Amino acid sequence: MSKYNLYLPFIIVIGLFFTSCTPHDTDTPNPQLKSYEIAFTQSSIVIDGKLNEGAWKSVPPVDDFQFPWWTEGKKEKTKAKLLWDDRYLYVSFVCEDAHIWAEHTERDSPVYKDDCVEIFTSPNPDNLMDYFNIEMNVKGISLDYQHPEGPGSKVPWDPDIRVATSINGTLNDDSDTDSLWTLEVAIPFAAFSHVAKNTPPQPGDDWRLNLHRLGGQTNFQHSQWNPSKSEKVLFHAPEFFGRVTFVK
Repeated sequence: MSKYNLYLPFIIVIGLFFTSCTPHDTDTPNPQLKSYEIAFTQSSIVIDGKLNEGAWKSVPPVDDFQFPWWTEGKKEKTKAKLLWDDRYLYVSFVCEDAHIWAEHTERDSPVYKDDCVEIFTSPNPDNLMDYFNIEMNVKGISLDYQHPEGPGSKVPWDPDIRVATSINGTLNDDSDTDSLWTLEVAIPFAAFSHVAKNTPPQPGDDWRLNLHRLGGQTNFQHSQWNPSKSEKVLFHAPEFFGRVTFVK
């Protein structure tokens, strides 16, 4: 019998030991997910759609929105920022848009058919599939739901959000060329208290979150902060929500 055959059982045992001690891929961070640190603000934020507070000007935007399902048309840019204080999560969007359009005026109506921005968030990283969506059109009308058991589940959820928008252009007139529209929203942390670990978050807390944009009558596009890795348009994909950390 060769020396190799004598040592083979020992080699197999050692190999199995190290394999069992090596973390699986599911235990390591997904390098494809973007991350962002949400700065704490001690100054008051006036929800007026103007973003002229120093706090907004001092924080960086999230990375460029991606167009994972683009086929044709102009990729109009979106700049989004996030802030927080002891009561609210603040999110702002500045949307380049040559043709600004919105028709829906009732809450929970299909605002995603209008020029629209969206915030999807899972406030408890230990229960990723329990997530919320807030979708808001250029008129400041929102559609809001909780999905307690992931995509396919949906229950009513009406957070007491404050939304304001401003338009540089003309609404619902695609015969001319517009410039951009801005949306600013304050979302109370209390609305997540039945799911989040801490309300408000504690410094260092992580949430999972994604930001989307879509809609409009002309040049309908879909874009995202953290792109979903799916062949078809899919925003309800918690596994592709980016990581945000609340910092002071």
